[in-house]
Amino acid sequence: MKTIAIIGASADRSKFGNKAVRAFLSQGWTVYPVNPKESQIENLPAFPGIGAVPVKPDLISVYLPPPVLLKRLPEIAARGCDELWLNPGTESAEVLAEAERLGLNVVQACSIVGIGVSPATL
Repeated sequence: MKTIAIIGASADRSKFGNKAVRAFLSQGWTVYPVNPKESQIENLPAFPGIGAVPVKPDLISVYLPPPVLLKRLPEIAARGCDELWLNPGTESAEVLAEAERLGLNVVQACSIVGIGVSPATL
């Protein structure tokens, strides 16, 4: 079974960080929401940071603004993943340069669309 950590997951069902949780669940993925301000998202335990997630996820999908993400990249690299998905609005020249320096395999695209789900249906 595929695993994904969603950094910036949200309890607000109108936000893409929540839509991603629901999209990946609907496709049979094991989902690990990451949000330090929530204890549960979509009836799943939420983790305060990627380091607290109990497995190395296959994918990490990010919903954070670039300045916040830039500070989290070392922790993401230390945790490891096969692909780091930077959803629209999360990328910047600094983020991309640091991700490359850390050896992360970056995909710049909407992870929800990437698994064949339309965000408009969520």
